[in-house]
Amino acid sequence: MVLAVDLETYSSVDLAKCGVFRYTQAEDFEILLFGYAFDDNEVQVIDLARGEDIPKEIMEALTDPNILKHAFNAAFERTCLAKHFGTPMPPEQWRCSQAHALTLGLPSSLKNVAEVLKLENQKMDEGRALIRYFCNPCKPTKANGGRTRNLPHHDPAKWHLFKTYCKQDVVVERDIRKKLDRYPMQELKLWFLDQKINDYGIRIDTKLVKNAIECDKMHQEKLMKEAIHLTGLE
Repeated sequence: MVLAVDLETYSSVDLAKCGVFRYTQAEDFEILLFGYAFDDNEVQVIDLARGEDIPKEIMEALTDPNILKHAFNAAFERTCLAKHFGTPMPPEQWRCSQAHALTLGLPSSLKNVAEVLKLENQKMDEGRALIRYFCNPCKPTKANGGRTRNLPHHDPAKWHLFKTYCKQDVVVERDIRKKLDRYPMQELKLWFLDQKINDYGIRIDTKLVKNAIECDKMHQEKLMKEAIHLTGLE
């Protein structure tokens, strides 16, 4: 059995600049929508932002080693779910359509892979604007009452469309998976290792790092004084 998963999330940390681990460590990180489907069953979307709960069968499936979890860029879903539930998401129980696509020379984005494969179902073009609206902080203005975030009740029509977008992503990812399954991923074990390395992270002596930065500042000040003395410039 395969469980396809797609998440829509919020965090004040810039995902593109900081990566998924910093993103999920933000105090305001949360999962807004949980899209899923077992095998070829109809896609369901759980509205966590408005108080809906994840069904017990899904909770159990997420940690059941006999159920394969699938996502496009599974590292994101794995990390977000591990943070949300406070429990590990072993990479061996997951498959990543993005990594699989890249090993076959396909693009890295869901939209582009679907286009290249000429799938009947395609990613919704409205997605980027909806993600900016609900998943990123917004600039406070007089028009929006000075808020720094858009919530579902601020635009119910957009929120309904956002749920449709999440559902469509699950459909597209599932179609991509079926296409790629014809060509088994040769680097699967390497992907497992990569995920584990990122999950473990690295140990850092923060005191040493802070002192090194302070030493660098002192050295820069010394060099600047010497440069001013030698050149007579400000």
